[in-house]
Amino acid sequence: MEIATFGGGCFWCTEAIFRKIKGVEKAVSGYSGGNIDNPSYEKVSSGISGHAETIQITFNKRVIKYRDLLYIFFRTHDPTTPNRQGADVGTQYRSVIFYHNDEQKKEAKKAKLDAQKVYSGPIVTQIIPFKSFFQAEDYHQNYRAQNPEKIYCKLVINPKLKKLQRDFKKYLA
Repeated sequence: MEIATFGGGCFWCTEAIFRKIKGVEKAVSGYSGGNIDNPSYEKVSSGISGHAETIQITFNKRVIKYRDLLYIFFRTHDPTTPNRQGADVGTQYRSVIFYHNDEQKKEAKKAKLDAQKVYSGPIVTQIIPFKSFFQAEDYHQNYRAQNPEKIYCKLVINPKLKKLQRDFKKYLA
């Protein structure tokens, strides 16, 4: 098993996407990249913690490669908007890859260059070393499955999942 840590806007969306990918054993919502240990959602949302909403993925590299996770990551959120995904605005929604080793760093930089060919604006995704991950509160875990009737799920997450079903079939569990 290997670990990947990504921030691609709201962690509810990112987690819902990666939970559908074959080879992903676990996707957990949390916080990374800030300056406060064990931050609360309120501190992250306020912007004072410096953390991004992230997901930490445990995956079987014999089933799915890290580069495939990066491919999905870059194409299921907008990596060209700094500190924003749709209506979600703030540094906690920045696009960021936290690499866990030199190989992940190399793969992330290559994936970013490859993805740039798809976008007209410059990709602003940060690629930085992983330092820590703090699991988000329980009510954030598997949010879409727990709250399918919530308006955010219907208007924001479900369209991303439809795109996933349409464009990424070969990766689906």
